[in-house]
This record gives sequence, structure tokens and C-alpha cells, in this order.
Amino acid sequence: MIQGKVLIVGGGIGGLATAIAVRNAGFDVTVIERHADLHSSVYGVGIIQPINALRALDAIGCAEACMAVGFPATAWGSMYDVDGNFLFAMPGARIEGSDLPPLNGLTRPQLHEILTNKANEVGADIHYSTTFESLVDDGEAVEVTLSDGSTERFDFVVGADGVRSQTRRYVLDEEIQPRYIGQSAFRINIPREPEIDRIILQEGPSGMAGFVPIGPDLAYLFYNAQMEKSDRPAEADLADILKEHLAPFGGLTGRVRDQHINDPSAVVLRPEESLIVEGPWHKGRIVLLGDAVHAITPHMGQGAAQAIEDGVVLADALSKHPDLESAFVEYRERRFERCKLIVDTSLAIGEWEMGRLEGFDNVAATNHVMDVMAQPI
Repeated sequence: MIQGKVLIVGGGIGGLATAIAVRNAGFDVTVIERHADLHSSVYGVGIIQPINALRALDAIGCAEACMAVGFPATAWGSMYDVDGNFLFAMPGARIEGSDLPPLNGLTRPQLHEILTNKANEVGADIHYSTTFESLVDDGEAVEVTLSDGSTERFDFVVGADGVRSQTRRYVLDEEIQPRYIGQSAFRINIPREPEIDRIILQEGPSGMAGFVPIGPDLAYLFYNAQMEKSDRPAEADLADILKEHLAPFGGLTGRVRDQHINDPSAVVLRPEESLIVEGPWHKGRIVLLGDAVHAITPHMGQGAAQAIEDGVVLADALSKHPDLESAFVEYRERRFERCKLIVDTSLAIGEWEMGRLEGFDNVAATNHVMDVMAQPI
């Protein structure tokens, strides 16, 4: 089995999950994170954990902690029309032999704290306010010059540094960046209404509104809005703009719009971007994972799930091979088609919501993906 020192660039969900998995596989692990601390590195409001994310989290000893502070749901979701009339239920996938729920929701700060605590517990070394200046792979190791001017040699480097990855340029010969799909996602935390005991979706005339439970008393509302990236509203206008988008809705969305959307500082707006790297995910002793190679729009709640799975599979491949090349090749072979299905289906759902994919069966596509995600990784 390969052993040695590994540097993980990025202390987000994928980086921390990988740190835990790789440390458990016997490596000395250092994580560098450009933000100043755990809390300043967390973006967004809440996060969906489908059953495959919980399985991967269970593999690194974090699933129970996530469900203890979150909201384990007994079903995936329910769909309603714009007026709030029930259309159909989506029970979600199950994994044979597992009692994991089809869905758990929790806040992003809670997830980051759980992953950070576990990474520290297993002995990973996390450095905040730290980046790298250069990576030099000499065939025997990677010499890393850090932002404080110091240098250190690592047996390999993992780029888990997100959609704007700085590590990516050391692996890919051409500059590859995710593309904006024409939608941006509004999100805001709200008190959890009793009916938000799973994902609740309402299909509107111009977009999809939805709700995710992320704790016993907490949920978040999301709305995918079609807009040009250059048309982002001013921060002070976010609540009013979101309420305008939600004006046609009755039912739960209408009630939440009128009662809870008032503070523009509570509204988060993020562009939706998509990427799948078709070629190799490694070069020499540098390997990529998460958003650096497969940026996923939020339509299926699979972005974080796939990054966590990446870390688990990478650690498993490293434990099975005597050389890095074979381990990295197996890692990508096990991950590519699975991640591509998620990227492509999420992108198709976005196109359908924007009226660009007539005849697309959103429900069938979602059910297919959930069934595939329940299969072994």
C-alpha cells in the first residue's frame, strides 16, 4: 500500500472529507485553506444530503453526527403546482441493507464543523490563511512553495479548491473554467413549517421554488431564477427581487414570501455553473476532485455528495495499489460516468426550468439519477 505525505488544497467539504478518508488510509495529511478560519470559509445557508452522501459520510464516520443536528427525512420530496395543490410524491432511493434515510438536511456551518472536528480527531493538520505559490512535480515528490514563503515536499497533492481551482492549471494543458448556465439560485433560511418534512417543490410559470428542512425548527427556501450574470441585483434589493419572482405563487411559497422575506442581508444569491472535465483528472503526482473537475448545478442536491464520494473513492484506490498512477486512474474510472450523469442531468433540469428543453421528463430523470446514486461507488 502507498503511504506518505499528502497536501490537500482547500478546506471545504470535499477537501475535509478527503483529508479524513486519506488519513484513515494511513497517510500524513496537511490541509491548506485560504480563508482565515472555519467559519469564514463557509458559504450559503443549508445543504441537502441525499442517501449516497450519507453513505459516503458514514464511511468516514460523520453520518450520525450530521443526522443528529440536521433533519433526517422519511422521503425525498413532494411536488405542488403554483397555487399549492399537491401533484405527486417522490419517495426517493433506498440502499439495500442500509437504514439510512433518503435525505438529510443541515446547515453548512454545522457540516463544516462536523468535518473539521473529525479531520482534527483523526490527525489531519489544517492551516488557515494559507495558499500555495507554486507546485513543482519532479517525479519523486511535489515541492510546494506556500504563501508564507516556506517550501515543503509532499508525495502527492490533491486539488480540492473549487470551481476557481488554482491547482487545475497544473493538471490540465488548457485553461478550463465552468460555464454559467443562465440561472442563479436565491436561498434564505426560514422557520420550518410543519409540512416541510422533505423537499417541497412548487412549479411556477418562470421557475421552480422549493424548501429543504435543515433542522427541527429550520428550513431554507430556494428559487432558481433565469438571469444574465451581469444583471445581478444590488445586495440591498435582494429581498424585493426575490419577492417579485415569487409573486405568482400561492400555497406554502406564498405564505413564506409574505411572512419571512424581508431582510435583504439574509438572502443569498449564487450563480449556477457547470463543468465536467472529460480528460484525465491527474497529472503525475497532482490529482483533482470535487468542483475542480465536476461543478454541478444545485438542481439535484448532489454537488457536495459527489465531492465527498470523490474523497472516499480516492482513499480506497490509494489503499489498493502500490503506485500513484494506478490509484489515480482507478479513482477517475470509478467516478467519471457517475459524476457526468449528475452534471448532465442537473444541467438538463436547469434548461427545462428555463423553457429550453421541451418534453423533458424532470421526474423520470430525477428518479433515474437517484436509483443510480444508490448503487455502490
